[in-house]
Amino acid sequence: MPDGILNVFATPEDEPLAGSAAVVIDVLRATTTISHALAAGAKCVIPCLQSEDAFQLREILRQKSPDSSILLGGERRGVLIEGFDLGNSPNSYTPETVAGKTLLFSTTNGTRAIFRALDAERIYLACFNNAAAAVRELLKYPKIEILCAGTEQKYTEEDMLLAGLLTERLTRLSNGRYALNTQAVAAKELWDTSFPLAKRIGIEPIHPENLAQILRNSRGGKNLMQIHLGKDILDASRMDLFDFVPKIERGSWEIVV
Repeated sequence: MPDGILNVFATPEDEPLAGSAAVVIDVLRATTTISHALAAGAKCVIPCLQSEDAFQLREILRQKSPDSSILLGGERRGVLIEGFDLGNSPNSYTPETVAGKTLLFSTTNGTRAIFRALDAERIYLACFNNAAAAVRELLKYPKIEILCAGTEQKYTEEDMLLAGLLTERLTRLSNGRYALNTQAVAAKELWDTSFPLAKRIGIEPIHPENLAQILRNSRGGKNLMQIHLGKDILDASRMDLFDFVPKIERGSWEIVV
């Protein structure tokens, strides 16, 4: 008999998150890029709802600590924001660029979803790159909410596919501890039907190119292909690349390892 709850929300508009462990998903590309930035040694990532917030926060932080090293990263509609240092491509966040630096980060969908999750007891950021680490952390909690960023408040297949992977692993590894809402069941079915052979014979992680083929046909994937950022899709498809899941520190609202 399930004694836990696992809810998936396909867009960040419907979430009862208070008291839960929330995991925010924006596969293409915010949660993927943030994971790459932290893996490359960024000191922390601070989400900003608007680009203007990032500019203002940079000035505040510089006044408090003139020697601090701060970068602005993100995008609007896939494109680098004027005045920002970096866009939203994971491969741009290298150790040479971001190690030891504070990153102020604002995107079209991902950071908005993060702000929708702020009432949760604990907030994690998941992508295919850190799926196993995310599951390991989430298994500690009796109530889990998986919040998909979507694209401009619309359902996106890439986020629901990852939600399905997380749901499949969480239910299997917990021996059915969690009762699933309707969207969690749908997400799990999407993952199971997308990779039935992998489930049947236990092939994980999925080869990046096989996953990328599906992501290219998603809403977010098509948007990236149109602006010639297809490499970002392949980078986002490398399952279990990182053995950590970013989390938000209460009080400072910094995203850290």
